[in-house]
Amino acid sequence: MNASAFDVLVVGLGPGGASAAASAAHAGLSVLAIDKRRTIGEPVQCAEFVPLTMGRYAKPALVQRIAGMRSVLPSGTCEHSDFPGLMVDRAAFDQALATEASRAGALLRIQTALKGLEHDQRVAILQGPEGRIERAHYKVLIAADGPHSMVARALGLSPLKTVETRQYQVPLRRPYEDTDIWLSDEFPGGYGWLFPRGPVANLGLGADRRLAPDLKAPLERLHAALARDEIVGAEVLGRTGGSIPVGGLRVPLVCDHILFVGDAAGLTHPITGAGIASAVVSGERAGLAAAGFLAGGATLDEYAEDMQDEFAESLARAVARREWLMERWHTPAARLDETHKRGWIAFREYFVR
Repeated sequence: MNASAFDVLVVGLGPGGASAAASAAHAGLSVLAIDKRRTIGEPVQCAEFVPLTMGRYAKPALVQRIAGMRSVLPSGTCEHSDFPGLMVDRAAFDQALATEASRAGALLRIQTALKGLEHDQRVAILQGPEGRIERAHYKVLIAADGPHSMVARALGLSPLKTVETRQYQVPLRRPYEDTDIWLSDEFPGGYGWLFPRGPVANLGLGADRRLAPDLKAPLERLHAALARDEIVGAEVLGRTGGSIPVGGLRVPLVCDHILFVGDAAGLTHPITGAGIASAVVSGERAGLAAAGFLAGGATLDEYAEDMQDEFAESLARAVARREWLMERWHTPAARLDETHKRGWIAFREYFVR
């Protein structure tokens, strides 16, 4: 069993973790960042859309630009909104962020998992390739290990509420510059989507397993309908899926000398499922917070206050809308459109109390 010591240990090398590692390393801290996967960014488990504010981060991984969003209500009524953004190659996006962290001086280790914490001693037990065990001493730990955070479990914190997603990659029959969203009782607790990526598209849905235990059947029906309309091809080029946190900010965001970022912090939007931008922002801020704290000029609680100021209002609104919707799934057909308008960001009704 080897021993090592770092100013900052980052667990997880998604957008939040890689951004945190880069930020802390640029501030002059010694950083170890680990990820249990064989390849950073893979498998891809998201729709790969980012807002325009992520433009400089997205540049190395840009696939195409998005002009707007089509939101289809249960009646078939369609609302088109200006909603510009960028489609990225998510694996390349994550890898570019990790490369920046490495260039800044962070030590990156893949195929390395967190097995436990002795947090009173600020020691992490790590398991590397071939089962090798290592004790890593840290001054600050940044947890960027997703909605089912091992760091949170090691601390005995409550799990985050999640919904599940299922996604296919399918051929596109024609060029597409909008994202399509389907709101339906077939996807309770979520929605269906089509996100174009040049000659292919990510076609998927999210739903609450308590109300929709089978995600495959509704996705197959959506795929078949789009294939009949000659929007997409019948072939499935790839399959993926994952969990999205939908309960809002984790409490606490700071625990002893541990900061939570991205999905592990519950920063993913509980209605849209968007979480890449908030992961990058929170990761960068966490790295800076660690630097300020270790320099003696700040407390780590300032990071939690920063995240509250940045995200709490929009997350609280989304959580309230989810709770409102959860009481109204499977309402009579005559009221479905009105219900879904109140539960989706493209409609003004979403923002009315």
